[in-house]
Amino acid sequence: MVVPRGHFNRRMIYFPMKYKLDFTTQYRQFYIGDKGYSQDTGDEGFWTIEAMDAHLAIGNGILGVGIGSYGHVKAEVFILTSKRNNVDYSSYDHVVEGWIDIQSGVLQFLDCPNSHVEFELQVAPSRYGVRVYSLNLGSVIGDYGDDSYEIEIWPDVHAELIILKQYQEE
Repeated sequence: MVVPRGHFNRRMIYFPMKYKLDFTTQYRQFYIGDKGYSQDTGDEGFWTIEAMDAHLAIGNGILGVGIGSYGHVKAEVFILTSKRNNVDYSSYDHVVEGWIDIQSGVLQFLDCPNSHVEFELQVAPSRYGVRVYSLNLGSVIGDYGDDSYEIEIWPDVHAELIILKQYQEE
């Protein structure tokens, strides 16, 4: 299920587009990818130890987003015109930032392992910064929980992988 939102105010200042995602995946991950991505997400160089710690794997035109629950993804995606600064991370369990190169002009959200396109949208070909906020990771017991995700995406040629807040299991 995808619900788009976004608008201009009276001064023609753009507020971000917001999309709600709700789909099923497997293996505690889903993908954000360029429609023409070529990375094999099963390659041992994709989900490295560092990527698992970050909950974010970065490949050629694709990101792997690590989640708490085994199957259900609840997320809000925000397409921004620029990176948000001075964010209070205290209400989030884990926050990580990375990047993705979109050459095709189509950004996709895909399940794992089938790479079924759950949602896609047109964007300008460019490098994009991506920040993933994880919430309620502590609610996951076994394969199920009430974890959810907020994902911000903005044009940014200088994006890098950085863990802004590391989740500590109790």
